[in-house]
Amino acid sequence: MPHPLYHAGPSIFLGLAFRKWIDLPVFLLANVVVDIELFLFKGWPSHGYFHTLLVGGAVGAVWGLAAYPFRGFFGKVMRLIGLPYETGFWKMVLSGILGLWLHVFIDSIYHWDVRLFWPNMRDRLYRHHWLTKGEVKIAGIVFLIAAIILYISDVKAHMKEGRGNRGE
Repeated sequence: MPHPLYHAGPSIFLGLAFRKWIDLPVFLLANVVVDIELFLFKGWPSHGYFHTLLVGGAVGAVWGLAAYPFRGFFGKVMRLIGLPYETGFWKMVLSGILGLWLHVFIDSIYHWDVRLFWPNMRDRLYRHHWLTKGEVKIAGIVFLIAAIILYISDVKAHMKEGRGNRGE
C-alpha cells in the first residue's frame, strides 16, 4: 500500500465530487478495509485476493452491507464536518465496491504483486509503468489539495443553503 495520503487524495476528491451517487464515509473507509488483508493473511505476496477486482468487489459489497446499520452514525459525522448526508442501502453497497476498487487500482500501479484481473494471471498494471512511483505520489498530493478546495467549497455552499432555509 502506498502511503495512505496517496490513497486519501483521490478517494476524498472523488467521494466529494460524486457525493450525490457515492456514500462518502463508506467509500473512504473501503480504502482502509481492503488493507485488513495485509494483517490477516501475512505472507508473500503481501497483496492477495482482496486486491483483485473480482474478490475485492465482493469484499467491498460486504463492507457496504456491514456499514448499513451505521448510517445514522455516519450522518452525524457528516453533519459534524459540515456536509449533508443522504444514503441508502444500494448506494452504500456500491460505494463499498467502488472505494475498494479505487484502492486496488492505485495499488496495482504502485505494487508489482497486485493481480488486478485475477484469475487472469498474465496481465498486471504495474508491469506497464503507466506512472512512476513518484508520479503516483505527486498525483495523490494534487488530488488531496483539490479535495481540500472542493471540501471548503461544499461546506460554504451547504452553510449558505442552510442560512437561506432559515430566512436569514
